[in-house]
Amino acid sequence: MVTTADQNLVRKFNTAVVLNILRHHAPLSRAELASNSGLNRSTISAIINVLLEDKLVQETILQSDRIGRPGMLLELNPSGGFAVGIEIGVDFISMVVTDFVANVLWRQRVNFNPSEEQETFFERAYAMTERALGEGYSRGLRPLGIGLGVPGLIDLRLGELKFAPNLGWENIPLRQLWTDRFHLPVFVDNEAKAAALGEYYFGAARGLSNFIFLNAGVGLGSGIMIDGKLFRGSHGYASEVGHMIMNPQGELCGCGKRGCWETQVGPRAVIRRFRETLRQGVPSTVLHAADNDLDNITFETVANAALQGDAAALAAMQEVGGQLGFGIANLINIFNPQMVVLGGELNYASKILLPVVEQVITNNAMRLESQDLKIVASMHGRDACVMGAAALVLDDILHEPGFTNNNSKGEYYV
Repeated sequence: MVTTADQNLVRKFNTAVVLNILRHHAPLSRAELASNSGLNRSTISAIINVLLEDKLVQETILQSDRIGRPGMLLELNPSGGFAVGIEIGVDFISMVVTDFVANVLWRQRVNFNPSEEQETFFERAYAMTERALGEGYSRGLRPLGIGLGVPGLIDLRLGELKFAPNLGWENIPLRQLWTDRFHLPVFVDNEAKAAALGEYYFGAARGLSNFIFLNAGVGLGSGIMIDGKLFRGSHGYASEVGHMIMNPQGELCGCGKRGCWETQVGPRAVIRRFRETLRQGVPSTVLHAADNDLDNITFETVANAALQGDAAALAAMQEVGGQLGFGIANLINIFNPQMVVLGGELNYASKILLPVVEQVITNNAMRLESQDLKIVASMHGRDACVMGAAALVLDDILHEPGFTNNNSKGEYYV
């Protein structure tokens, strides 16, 4: 005997299948949905009726089928609701409001002092969230949920930040804090994993089943997609590739270990290597632009100078690109991805980094493992994570139950 729970699970699964077919191939007729999904016409009609009522799907142009009967084509409805995406960085908060098909309706980014009190930070974050929700409501949309991407280890079951070395935070119940405050579904994930999800749904890796996303800021995070699902490991903490030990005698990392990969390839590594190049007497226009003060040099300044052909800046960027390439070659040999996406600050300097990375991979990755591999920059640049945070909300609706990539409770809105 089929239980009600089993029936609900099948219904949710079939609904997700229909939504994803429309996401990839709309506009489609009901007959085409039945053909593409393998579901019978009556099941499709029942699902579509609910989706139309909930405004997640809309009818568009009228079209006749092969035997001349008129029928409306269907597509996802951008006005089906809105999602709030939040990225908590080491020294900034970034937020977006998107509609149901991930069009950005509003965005805001605010810098803060990392040394300020946690309570002050959270009050600012709550105020920004309140404004973001107001922006969605002002457009007559219903809230689908709030997603948070954070640079640290996340307990997905609890939605709790267990450890964020570059923030200096431990055991912060983020989901509970935002749920108590705003009474909406809240989804929390590591920032790089969230960004990978965003690239999968509406970015450079759209539709790819196997790819690696690398996100560089103060640290280096990654999201690894295997067979269409984020790789999480036994406790959900997998993909911390930035903390692979590349040089045991190297620089001290924020995690407490020495020689982590992120100390060699992030923006701080670029600045450090650039300063070393200057001390070696290599001339540069950057020092003059920084008022001859090495402490005023930023990653963006070095990257811009490198793009303009500055010798010292170019040498620093290429050296970091080489270290980045070696690590990626190792990941390629392990995971055999279809694509590697560079995001965060790495995206900013991709014109310089990509040729270096590709050459190092050619020289060091196994030939068959890297066959047909693409190395690309993120479509969303520094917004990759905050867009991924919004994707956490949409993923809860679009992904098949039992195979969710995030920490949802399996609640659906259809």
